[in-house]
Amino acid sequence: MAGWFDLKRAKDGQFFFTLVAGNGEIVGKSEMYKAKASAKNGIESVKKNSAERGRFKDPWEGNGGKWYFSLKARNGEVILASQGYSSESSAEDGIGAVQRAADGAATKDISG
Repeated sequence: MAGWFDLKRAKDGQFFFTLVAGNGEIVGKSEMYKAKASAKNGIESVKKNSAERGRFKDPWEGNGGKWYFSLKARNGEVILASQGYSSESSAEDGIGAVQRAADGAATKDISG
């Protein structure tokens, strides 16, 4: 089931997006963008790059024992960072969730 992107505005006026899986869980968050158009370009980049497993950085263990992954664009920049997962296998499952959610995902502009 496809998910969706929530395009939001931060308190400082910058824009970011989250990728929400079909079950309503947030599976990734973008960096901050000064312009809404740049955030929209980031969404398109996630849609395109998430189809390739090789664009994901393999899960790694971070502080506090949580596991993370990220998605990189062709230029090497991180375009989506994961939430923390309880295990490496859960983070690997999260990569699959991003791939499924991004495929055909609509964007909900809730930036106000």
